[in-house]
Amino acid sequence: MLTLKLISEETERVIAGLERKYFSNAKETIGRVLELDKQRKACQQQLDANKQQQNQLSKQIGGLMKEGKKAEAEETKNKVADLKKADKSLQDAMESAQAEMTEILLTIPNIAHPDTPEGKDASHNLVVREGGERPALPTDALCHWDLCKKFNLVDFDLGVKITGAGFPIYLGKMARFQRALEAFFLDEARKSGYLEVQPPLLVNQASGLGTGQLPDKEGQMYHAQLDDLYLIPTAEVPVTNIFRDEILDEKQLPIKRCAYSSCFRREAGSYGKDVRGLNRLHQFDKVELVRIDTPANSYNSLNEMLDHVEGLLKKLELPYRILRLCGGDMSFTAATCYDFEVWSATQERWLEVSSVSNFESYQANRLHCRYRRAEDKKIELCHTLNGSALALPRIVAAIMENYQTPEGIKVPKVLVPYCGFDMLDGENN
Repeated sequence: MLTLKLISEETERVIAGLERKYFSNAKETIGRVLELDKQRKACQQQLDANKQQQNQLSKQIGGLMKEGKKAEAEETKNKVADLKKADKSLQDAMESAQAEMTEILLTIPNIAHPDTPEGKDASHNLVVREGGERPALPTDALCHWDLCKKFNLVDFDLGVKITGAGFPIYLGKMARFQRALEAFFLDEARKSGYLEVQPPLLVNQASGLGTGQLPDKEGQMYHAQLDDLYLIPTAEVPVTNIFRDEILDEKQLPIKRCAYSSCFRREAGSYGKDVRGLNRLHQFDKVELVRIDTPANSYNSLNEMLDHVEGLLKKLELPYRILRLCGGDMSFTAATCYDFEVWSATQERWLEVSSVSNFESYQANRLHCRYRRAEDKKIELCHTLNGSALALPRIVAAIMENYQTPEGIKVPKVLVPYCGFDMLDGENN
């Protein structure tokens, strides 16, 4: 959530940042927030003035009674009563302005960093870097969903029977391969200084609001209505909320956490080739990185996270590219975002496998996540960052397609010690 200080002191920059993200009616919305804040402050000032006057009049009442001036004392009491009635109206008006202002603020996205590329959709994202080599596959190479069936590795129909579309069942070596990837990603995160946590898979509304999934992404989240809990769309939500309502010491920063979890997304409106096979699931596994840092160092943290994710793709020897997202393609909460994509050899297209974002103080303001500066003990909002390292389904799809042979799918060398086998072939399940 944008701070009122930022909105009031840097109004034009805020409006420009929102317009860069194609937030409709940015000028009018920010104008309404400022108007409501003015109303709220005016009510507060009048309440303070009334309180001061009441205190003065109350002191006079005792003196008037001692002097036997009962009529004047009663008149003064009536003035105090009138002020208290006015206080009730002022309090109601102030709370109404505050409630409307908060409701609006929760619907305003983060502003884009000034260096964010211009553009309304993914076609305007900038390719920052490419790496790896695309394999030379025979003309009869198969897409991963056909490989899953050929080698009996993933059963999509059985998942439909048990739950529905988007909930596949992994069989034999593929189930072990999933665990191998998770272990590899977590080990690499640990080597980079991340503390692993195992978070809950359900969160309350306050947690969803804190990281910005609510109210923006409510339609994409699975909601357990009886208990008013939400299945997590990413481990970012519970892990970042560990620091909700906390004041950290500057010497604790940067805080680095990682977590493996299942993730749940309704993905309403998805269809066609984008949902074929493992391309887009309602339940999938992912290792997530979360960092809490100072404003001065958060972009150094972002660069370190980008290097970490790129290092994973290099070790998996997958062809990849890194995109800097334009304003119109960024998430609700991000100030800066980079996507990592891997090449799908037989689908002949790029598949997103990670987003690495700096939210600056936007999430921290919603979370009340602050730190105490070492120099002067002043309390300021932290910056929060997160990134996938990595999301399994599309990584698995890319590995299957890029590493396929007629006998099976070769396991990337770095994963062989984790798997205990070097070929996904459906044998010895």
